[in-house]
Amino acid sequence: MIPSFFSKFAADIPSFFRKGMKYLQRKTDKYLSEWRANKERKPLIVKGARQIGKTETILHFAHSAYSHVVYINFVEDPRYRQITANGYRVADICKLITLLSPTTTLVEGDTLIFFDEFQAFPDIATSLKFFAIDGRYDVICSGSLLGLNYQVIESNSVGYKTDYVMHSMDFEEFLWAHGYPSSIADEMTRHITSHTPFLTAEHERYMELFRDYCITGGMPAVVSHHLQRGSFEGILEMQRQLVADYKEDVRKYASGLEQTKIINVFNQIPIQLGKDNKKFQISKVSRGSKTKDYWGCIEWLESAGIISICYCLNFPELPLRGNYDESKYKLYYADTGLMISQLDDEVQDDLRLNRNLGTYKGAIYENAVAEALTKAGAGIYYYRRQDSTLEIDFFARTRDYLVPIEVKAGNSKAKSLSTIISSDKYTDVQWGIKLAMTNIGYASNVLTIPYYCAYLIKRMMKVL
Repeated sequence: MIPSFFSKFAADIPSFFRKGMKYLQRKTDKYLSEWRANKERKPLIVKGARQIGKTETILHFAHSAYSHVVYINFVEDPRYRQITANGYRVADICKLITLLSPTTTLVEGDTLIFFDEFQAFPDIATSLKFFAIDGRYDVICSGSLLGLNYQVIESNSVGYKTDYVMHSMDFEEFLWAHGYPSSIADEMTRHITSHTPFLTAEHERYMELFRDYCITGGMPAVVSHHLQRGSFEGILEMQRQLVADYKEDVRKYASGLEQTKIINVFNQIPIQLGKDNKKFQISKVSRGSKTKDYWGCIEWLESAGIISICYCLNFPELPLRGNYDESKYKLYYADTGLMISQLDDEVQDDLRLNRNLGTYKGAIYENAVAEALTKAGAGIYYYRRQDSTLEIDFFARTRDYLVPIEVKAGNSKAKSLSTIISSDKYTDVQWGIKLAMTNIGYASNVLTIPYYCAYLIKRMMKVL
């Protein structure tokens, strides 16, 4: 049943609420509650790729935290783009909202105004300053592709808003969806920091769940479908439709010839991740082209939340930011499930059965680790030495040390990791992490952890 205070906007309420689907707990829930509890809160802008659950999450929060919610979708109902016609003062905007929807009730201190599909009407950002100063009503804005218009939005609301980046579900949220308690991350972290292996049954179950997560990805609609069906039937079709929707967004929002270039870059990512040298090469996208010819396309995809960029360090030392070569980078899909959907139809089954993947197994798990680090808020960097075969997939850091990370397709030796730890050249490196299809272990300054613990790496760095 739709909550009573949503009824006047029933035509605009997402299918999540109309169909009564089970809500999937998100980490954003806690952030929104803390935002609401902050007496000095400013209007909030929730950014992120499309279909990651922004609308459902915000409306779920709104239902529990406010007696009155005004939901305005600038794409589904373009009439509301007129609400700034008389200016940006709160009274003028609210007057026009109630004119368009006479049954709207606005109660001071207990009303949330939710501007959805914000990217279709970025001009509303100018009003955030006035809402912040006025203080009678809380405001949340949300939308996809905000990065593309964000210079305009930033200049219109600087100092009067709070930004929050949301991603598709990470593995911890996937575990919550399967009924695991919120304490699961703390329990796993204790295993890692004490170098205590999981019980065999635990390890095998977590590994099975992680393979399932890699297949479904973190898109809430796909995860819900998987949970309801108890199988992977229909998953591939849903994911490919999501990718088709992303490409449609490119055609809708990108200009001219850039549309084809952006789509070509996006299509090349799974192909190039399957190579031994995973550095992204523009020349493979278009013969004779250079990074400068396509960099705007790469930025477009990153700002839309569709991909992540992993830069090559000039040298493995602290600090990480500012110590990289902008011309050398790897590109990863922001959601591993979507990447797998772009491969052969049979790859989902191959991953579950651990067969037929060859070099692509490493690419899949490497993308999954890049995804986990990015969703945890860590920057992603790699290192490849030009005069040798030494290559480190990722890096993390504690307060004092740089921690190299190698992702292995099975459980083979991490030669580059051992080299960089034992060498006197890399003074900021004392130990490293190997991610593999195996249980927890520690030897020769290498901490081995299973893939499914990748989402904990940034958290773990804070306690080491």
